[in-house]
This record gives sequence, structure tokens and C-alpha cells, in this order.
Amino acid sequence: MRNGDDLEGFDGEASSASMISAASSPYQPTTEPVSQRRGLGGLRCDLDYLRGTLGRLKLAEVLLALTAFICIETIMECSPCEGLYFFEFVSCSALVVTGAFLLLFSLNLHTRIPQINWSLTDLVNTGLSTFFFFIASVVLAALNHKTGAEIAAVVFGFLAMAVYAVNTFLAVRKWRMSSRQQSSRQSSDYIRARTESREVVHRPEIQRLDA
Repeated sequence: MRNGDDLEGFDGEASSASMISAASSPYQPTTEPVSQRRGLGGLRCDLDYLRGTLGRLKLAEVLLALTAFICIETIMECSPCEGLYFFEFVSCSALVVTGAFLLLFSLNLHTRIPQINWSLTDLVNTGLSTFFFFIASVVLAALNHKTGAEIAAVVFGFLAMAVYAVNTFLAVRKWRMSSRQQSSRQSSDYIRARTESREVVHRPEIQRLDA
């Protein structure tokens, strides 16, 4: 049987061996939070964006464009049909494009493509949607036959135009703010570079080394 000293030595050797094996093992424990490891390919839903003003506006735009498209699709007869076809095209295009923007922003996919100015792109989308919903709603209101589906489509078209107009206003303000921040950052970098270059020129020890 082993005595107490032998057991203590054995325990010390075992603990040392376990520490060495743990250090050399490729399967190290991770301290990464569980919430960051969830999702498909690092994707996560940005609830702060969806709860914010821009996220709610995007959701409202998608719902209104979808409702207007459904209303216009329930019309079985038309004469003339140009206004109906134009309204159908505008509502469907707005639904698809705005839905894509909502998906990009809510999942933070736009951060993976920093080469695109997303503030300006969203501004262009909302501005064009406002203009085309206004034209399509006015044309459909002038050419409709006072049916329930046509009146509902016109109402939801003007509501969508109003929401897009508010989003356009906020997008313009956001784009101006981001442009000012970028210009101020560039000017500060330029001033810092000029200051560092002047310090290098006026340091005598660097001049002696260069000489």
C-alpha cells in the first residue's frame, strides 16, 4: 500500500500531468458568449433597429405596399387599364425593394458591404417610392370606376406615399449627418498628418540622423 507521502506525490504528478494535457489539447474552453454564437453564419436580428423610427417606417412601408398590391390584384375588370397596370408595377416594386432593405438593415447585412453608401441608397429608394406612389395614386384615382377595390388601392397608395415621404425626410437628415461626420473625420486626419510631419521636420535628432 502507498503511504501518505506517496499519495501526495502521486496527486501532484497527476494534477501536473492534467494541466499539461489541458494546455496542449487543441480543444480549449471558450469564453465567447452563447448569444454571439447563435444564428446562421453570424447573422442576428437587430431589434434596436426594428424598434427605432426608421425600422418602424420600413415595416409600415412594406405592409402598406403589400396591402395596396393585394387591393389592385383583386380588380378583375378595367377599361382603360394603364393606370391599374402602373399602380400594380409601383406597389410591387416598392414592396420588393423596401422588403430587401428591411432585411438588410434588420440583419446588419449592409455592414458587410461598406463600399456602398447605404444612407444615400436608402434616400434614393424612399424618394423615388414617394414620387411614384403619388403619380400612381393620382392616375388611378382619375381613371377608376369607383369600385371598392380601386378606392381601397388609392387610399393605401396615398398612405404609402405619406410614410415614404416621412422616411425620405429622415433619410435626408441622416445622410447629411453622416456626410458631415465623414468630412470632419477626413479633415481631422489631414490635420493630424500635417502636425506629425511638422514635428518630424523640427526634431533635430532626426535631422542629424538623416544627415
